[in-house]
Amino acid sequence: MTSRAVLVTGASRGIGRAVAEAFAAGGDRVAVHHRDSADLAERLRAELPGDGHVVVQADLADPDAVRAMVDRAADLLGGLDVLVNNAGVFGPADPPHPVFETGYDQWRQRWREIVDTNLLGAANAAWCAAQHMRDRGGRIVNVSSRGAFRGEPANPAYGASKAGLNSMGQSLAVALAPYGIAVATVAPGFVATDMTNEHLKAPRGAAVRAQSPFNRVAEPTEIAAAVHWLASPEAEWASGTIVDLNGASYLRS
Repeated sequence: MTSRAVLVTGASRGIGRAVAEAFAAGGDRVAVHHRDSADLAERLRAELPGDGHVVVQADLADPDAVRAMVDRAADLLGGLDVLVNNAGVFGPADPPHPVFETGYDQWRQRWREIVDTNLLGAANAAWCAAQHMRDRGGRIVNVSSRGAFRGEPANPAYGASKAGLNSMGQSLAVALAPYGIAVATVAPGFVATDMTNEHLKAPRGAAVRAQSPFNRVAEPTEIAAAVHWLASPEAEWASGTIVDLNGASYLRS
């Protein structure tokens, strides 16, 4: 396999970091995207094996910044072969918004912030990336969530944004196949990252781990392995699929 140009959003930490490491280990050139973690992104770029890795920045809630970021990644890497839509908001910095404990102004604000990043940001990145892949083919892999299927009662905007991401991926899989662009999605459950760290602390952590019969949560490298395969030439026939990665913690028909 020749070296590919890969853009990973939200790559400075967590799942995105593991994804960037997996592609670099496979000989690809990676654009490490971040929103406001320049030091972490630069540190990761320096640590990645191989040459030609770059750092790009954008707030995914800003459509113009997304387009500039994707175009810059393609310019620095000499094109674009793979987009991994990993960036998202959920965690201590993004407070929950249950219906009866949230004022209307805060409710609307939370929905707008989450949808702008998790769904519209990913959609805009996919549109921009597709322009660079149209004549060469490519891969788009979205990182969704188990919450798209099981619901997020305290964070309904998050669950809805990930359900929308699943549907977007399937729609794009049909639309982009004639151009040799395959689109797939992974839907993890809990993963051991700084985004979920508070949820995994005692006393709630034991209950979270017990959701899986393996009595643990996923490691970022396990999610990255699936993303890496879905972006491979051999995985073209998986276009349109949504891969559940939750250790049998939630089974759907």
